[in-house]
Amino acid sequence: MYMKKLFLLASVTLLLTSCGSNDRGELVGVSGKKWHPEKPYGMSLVPGGAFIMGRSEEDMADVLNAPTKTVTVRSFYMDETEITNSEYRQFVEWVKDSTVRTKLAILADDLGEIPGNGGIGEYAFKDADTTNLSEYEKYMLFNYAGMGETGYEGRRLNKDADLIWDVSEYPDEYYTEIMDTMYIPVEESYNGQRTIDVTKLKFQYDWMDIQAAARAKGGGSRKDFIRHEEVLVYPDTTVWIKDFSYSYNEPMHNDYFWSEAYSDYPVVGVSWKQAKAFCAWRTKYKNDFQKQKNQQFVNQFRLPTEAEWEYAARGGIESGTYPWGGPYILNDRGCFMANFKPLRGDYAADQALYTVEAKSYDPNDYNLYNMAGNVSEWTNSSYDPNSYEYVSTMNPNTYDGENKRKVIRGGSWKDVAYFLQVSTRDYEYQDSARSYIGFRTVQDYMGIEATQN
Repeated sequence: MYMKKLFLLASVTLLLTSCGSNDRGELVGVSGKKWHPEKPYGMSLVPGGAFIMGRSEEDMADVLNAPTKTVTVRSFYMDETEITNSEYRQFVEWVKDSTVRTKLAILADDLGEIPGNGGIGEYAFKDADTTNLSEYEKYMLFNYAGMGETGYEGRRLNKDADLIWDVSEYPDEYYTEIMDTMYIPVEESYNGQRTIDVTKLKFQYDWMDIQAAARAKGGGSRKDFIRHEEVLVYPDTTVWIKDFSYSYNEPMHNDYFWSEAYSDYPVVGVSWKQAKAFCAWRTKYKNDFQKQKNQQFVNQFRLPTEAEWEYAARGGIESGTYPWGGPYILNDRGCFMANFKPLRGDYAADQALYTVEAKSYDPNDYNLYNMAGNVSEWTNSSYDPNSYEYVSTMNPNTYDGENKRKVIRGGSWKDVAYFLQVSTRDYEYQDSARSYIGFRTVQDYMGIEATQN
């Protein structure tokens, strides 16, 4: 009888442990969410492969900073165009919206206002009314929210209520008080116009310094390598004045970033730090959407390395001088193939005095526009004139947090043809903004199928 009960118990245990499993006891791995590769909007796939990085043609400037070296890069997506004013304005508007909502939510919290009471209470934090929170949300609110400098970290903003910008429709005095703080002081306004105080538009994000963590002797806590950044996001429009002495460029200063006439032109006046902040925001913006749809997160958008930029600019053409290949800057019809300063300084000879629309001229063979001319572009790499001598031959990159000089590539509307060549190296300091420097982003391709081989 005892043996019969033991056999029945073992049978039940076997049924319980094998219920719902079809692996027959084999090692089959754990399945996660099904992965659906998605080409990011506005990007082209640059298939990985090997290329000769550096100056294979004559070094006319005799700078000796780009000796040839065969390297291999992995596949990645790259923006077909430089980031435009319209795209960067989306970033600025998001930061402005979030800043106002945060200020409103904090004041509503101080006043004890919650949605349903009208006025500023409609903009209270999502968790201000705990009746509809899940047990997990309550746990996180009572145990983790507010663990930071402001005391409001981790609390969700209410984005269901539309912000009101018409002063005649402000709902109450508290809303009016918050909105007043977002504009320049009355004494600084003129012609009856009070504009947004752009010094209030700051984007904060955290990132992990994996390079430092990997090389740390004795390990260290994970939090020791988390870096916090706070970046003013509004581009420096004064670059149109500061970059050129004794020159009349006020119309570009006044209109270039905000006028719809220039929406499809590349954004300028953005520092390397601001470009990095844009990448962090773009990643967050996409993954917030992915989270709503219960879909797997995408990997980060980032600035290209110097090697990735040169590889993409070459468009698969071996030892080409320019993105279109040959050593000439005119096509067979006698038209210039990029926006730069030709003919001993005749800016308008290529039909453009300043920048042109981001999708101008013919793209290269990777469908990338203006990889030569228009605006120079930030890369993620630090500039070292000797870096080609020691960087790896696989996904080479020189990143040094202490080196404030960052590589820019491609030449711009104010440069001569030499700087348009795919192998020409140049740099600018990371906290500088210029009227001739913009950027484009990349995203790693997940998988190994896409290669030139």
